[in-house]
Amino acid sequence: MSKPSIEVVPAGEAVPDNSVSPNMSRRILGNQRRVASTSGGSADEAIAVKTTIVCTIGPCTKAVEKISQLIGAGMSVARCNFSHGSHEYHGEVMGNVRKAMQLKGTTRSCAIMLDTKGPEIRTGKLRGGKSSVSLNEGDTFVWHHDQARIEDGDEKEMYCTYAALATTVHPGSKILCSDALLSFTVTNVDPASTRVTCRIDNSGSLGNTKNMNLPNAKVQLPALTEKDYADITFGVSQDIDIIAASFIRKASDVEEIRSVPGVREKRICIVSKIENQEGLDNFDEILAVTDGIMVARGDLGSEIPIEDVATAQKMMIRKCNLAGKPVITATQMLDSMIKNPRPTRAEATDVANAVLDGSDAVMLSGETANGDWPVESVQTMARICRSAEALVDHRAYFMQLRSEVVPPVPLPESFASTAVKSAWDLNAPLIVVVTETGSTARLVSKYRPHCSILTITSSPKTANVSILSRGTVPCLVARVHDTDEVTSRAIALARSAGMCKPGQTIPVVYGRREGVSGSINAMKLVTVDR
Repeated sequence: MSKPSIEVVPAGEAVPDNSVSPNMSRRILGNQRRVASTSGGSADEAIAVKTTIVCTIGPCTKAVEKISQLIGAGMSVARCNFSHGSHEYHGEVMGNVRKAMQLKGTTRSCAIMLDTKGPEIRTGKLRGGKSSVSLNEGDTFVWHHDQARIEDGDEKEMYCTYAALATTVHPGSKILCSDALLSFTVTNVDPASTRVTCRIDNSGSLGNTKNMNLPNAKVQLPALTEKDYADITFGVSQDIDIIAASFIRKASDVEEIRSVPGVREKRICIVSKIENQEGLDNFDEILAVTDGIMVARGDLGSEIPIEDVATAQKMMIRKCNLAGKPVITATQMLDSMIKNPRPTRAEATDVANAVLDGSDAVMLSGETANGDWPVESVQTMARICRSAEALVDHRAYFMQLRSEVVPPVPLPESFASTAVKSAWDLNAPLIVVVTETGSTARLVSKYRPHCSILTITSSPKTANVSILSRGTVPCLVARVHDTDEVTSRAIALARSAGMCKPGQTIPVVYGRREGVSGSINAMKLVTVDR
């Protein structure tokens, strides 16, 4: 089955203090439906998927009914890729996601992610309206930034949108084009004329406005383009939950995005996409200020040697795990399912390894945006995640992580790790966290409990953003006024959903100063009523 979730209280629905949404039981029960294991076990033997699945919504999946099917198959985060489409288009998609969650048959909640286009380098256009020209290995080719010749390219030279190209690269540098299908080696640079002379490394076809990468170069581009600013401002007005910020290279890039009006005020989660060597070089400082990380392997694979991508992925995931911040692994995970009903063996192994490495979430791009098998792609992803999660030795992970954490640790983290240890000792079916901002749920997830984390919050934003952390099950209430009462109601609901049984004991982490964020300073053990 897919990762559990519960309903966000619909706008205008009156819910008494400390109570859960009237429709929540239906949603939890729906999310607890069992899917028979591939090993032939019964439906009741299936296990909920703890890994979050992010899906890109595109032309083939933007309809309300199709989004509902994706949610039912396991999608927990709907990604809107602002590299394509207008504000009107994405506004329609976001509205459809919310409509899908209100359909009678939809039994899950879903966060909305805005993925920025980010700064980019592209080619100009070819002369005479040509769609492409052939380049031959060994020939000379010139890139330039003469704005009078933006649409004057041919097989000998072409415009490049990056004004500082001639001062960024040097003889011996590589320039990659068209998703790295074309490679050029720089032989001479002339900053005065903006001309960069290259040798063509391999034959191929060059088209219009193709993407370009400068491996190992420090590009002089803004972190936040005018388009990104306008897109984020639009996203704020649409009450998005997450910003996936493209081409983050340093900590100040994150802070610049957070300074966009409404981002900080609405506590929108910023997930930094690491896509080049500079981002890797500054990873520690970026991790310190960001809310999460996306291992964006597409451009990263063009910006660094391809053989180093796996090492970089494992490094980033491990550091995110140690910091207790969610990490998403993305790009071409089930790419062949754009056209085929089943993935390749290598793709299935890639997804499994991402889970085993410690990814909180995995992402589908073209598979769900414009593929022939979008729902099947999500179902396949969920099955692979569940199978991989069964191999995780949670107890060994917990002990290893505890040994690497340098004391003294902050009080909330101490209670979080203690709750996970207690869950092991008690063989608890779940851990309950009462939180305003979601930080404590994130810390509990950091220690990777074997059970689900029922996250009780009165903030719709916290409920949605907490979905990113592995194993969390958000539970939205109107107000956390009485911790004992709201915990009792939530556990009763969890019991009715099959998440716990009478007589089992559950760790509960909460704050004694109720309604005050960051005040988690207590833990208790609650036995489920018989």
